[in-house]
Amino acid sequence: MSAPPRVDSAGSKLQQKQPVKKHLSDNAKSLTFTAKRMPLSPSILRRNGVSMNASYSSEASSSCESSPLSIASSSSGKRALRRSGSNSLRGNLTEERGDCFSDGRRRCAWITPKSDQCYIAFHDEEWGVPVHDDKKLFELLSLSGALAELSWKDILSKRQSFREVFMDFDPAAISELTNKKITSPDSLLSEQKLRSILENANQVRKIIVEFGSFDKYIWNFVNHKPTQSRSRYQRQVPAKTSKAELISKDLVRRGFRSVSPTVIYSFMQTAGLTNDHLTSCFRHHECMSKDEAVS
Repeated sequence: MSAPPRVDSAGSKLQQKQPVKKHLSDNAKSLTFTAKRMPLSPSILRRNGVSMNASYSSEASSSCESSPLSIASSSSGKRALRRSGSNSLRGNLTEERGDCFSDGRRRCAWITPKSDQCYIAFHDEEWGVPVHDDKKLFELLSLSGALAELSWKDILSKRQSFREVFMDFDPAAISELTNKKITSPDSLLSEQKLRSILENANQVRKIIVEFGSFDKYIWNFVNHKPTQSRSRYQRQVPAKTSKAELISKDLVRRGFRSVSPTVIYSFMQTAGLTNDHLTSCFRHHECMSKDEAVS
């Protein structure tokens, strides 16, 4: 005998509720279909994530205006972004472009908005600008030699004192001084460095007699035209080059002191014999324009 049909509390047959079951089944299918599509969303998020990161990036630009970075548009760039993380990308971009200042310009990575104003002015107005005045060249050579004991920030803050002690870096005037007359009241440099500047002034005078000017002698090493670097990142800027080593050897041969290759390369950067502003720095193109205007 077959079992009687089940009924609910109202006596209605449960079989009459089959459409409800079918409706639930349709909902279940809908939920199942939605669940199957859910795994697609992470890829969409990843694509959106790359796009968001790209909005923070830009090609090397001297302004703070940002544009999409080419790395974000390539599949290899996306994989690299996922591997290294967005923080690493932002770090590289900061090193490449430098900080964005209130004036809307980008500068080299060694200058920040928190830097001293004299340091920022040094970067904006002097560093990388071709110098052809003998006194100014000797001043920058002497200050570069002082980097063994002081930082550029300290040197710039005491620059007026340096000029007073060393008579505006006039090689002829300095060469007539003695060690007793060159004593520095505020201990600008060690006695050894002070003597080096005195000796170097004598050698500069000899070079002027031989070549007509210190300018002609020193610029001859770069064929009287600044070397234009194309560094995107600060880590790509060298501490010395083969050219700096060549100049250093010749200066040492002539009796100069405190003129190591690193000192000479710092001098070359400061005096504009080489333009080492990062390509994203607004001064990179300005220094190139100054060079073209002089030549």
